[in-house]
Amino acid sequence: MKKVIATLIAGLFATAAFAQAPAPATPAAAKAEAKETKAVAKADAKETKAEVKAEAKTAKAEADAKKDVAVAKAEEKADKADAHAKAAKTKSKAHAKAEKAEAAATPAPVTTK
Repeated sequence: MKKVIATLIAGLFATAAFAQAPAPATPAAAKAEAKETKAVAKADAKETKAEVKAEAKTAKAEADAKKDVAVAKAEEKADKADAHAKAAKTKSKAHAKAEKAEAAATPAPVTTK
């Protein structure tokens, strides 16, 4: 019984495959079909090429944007460092000036013998 069922199933698959196979075409029809296939392939290639170009442009723009952000961050870091250096210099000048003023305000001790 199993062999009969297996044979019937195999027969069904074979007829399904045979039914889907295209009928032999005439040479003129084959030429037209080949021409159409070639045109479709050409269109697909063109579309793919356009997509690749668009993706490349997008990737380049993203890379440029990332580069700009990195440059801006570096500049910001440098500006911050400059500001800290200026602040430290100004503070040291202010301390020196205050010490000088304090030294001028206190009278020199008089030594007597």
